[in-house]
Amino acid sequence: MTLYAAYGSNLDPARMSERCPHSPLQTTGWLTGWRLTFGGEELGWDGALPTLVQDPFEQVYVAVYDVVPTDEDALDGWEQADSGLYRKTKVRVATMAGELVVWTYVLDAYEGGLPSAVTLGVLADAAEAADAPADYVGALRRRPCRSTGL
Repeated sequence: MTLYAAYGSNLDPARMSERCPHSPLQTTGWLTGWRLTFGGEELGWDGALPTLVQDPFEQVYVAVYDVVPTDEDALDGWEQADSGLYRKTKVRVATMAGELVVWTYVLDAYEGGLPSAVTLGVLADAAEAADAPADYVGALRRRPCRSTGL
């Protein structure tokens, strides 16, 4: 098994158990030196897509899963890593038990653009389901988003 850090919709343990049924949640922690941002607005259906960029003053709440190879292949499909939209990168996560080296997905596009309100809602709900601190969830809910024009 390999360790995967989820920062987006996969933070939600119920969603991950559907997508990767053989890959249990190990722990949660913080990806320090990185920040959650959005990019590739022209690639998304309704706005910019979530990603991570290095930032020495920020941190991102993550859930760490033990991922078996068959679930990793399925997850690559979900995250469109097999098409090149996202790529895998190794990062270090600070947990209560110590530091872990894990992999995560980063968008292979330029940073910029606004996510949809739906995307932000999904991310905030997933963070809440993963027991992220209330201030982290609240900050996600308050982020600026793209107007849908509806």
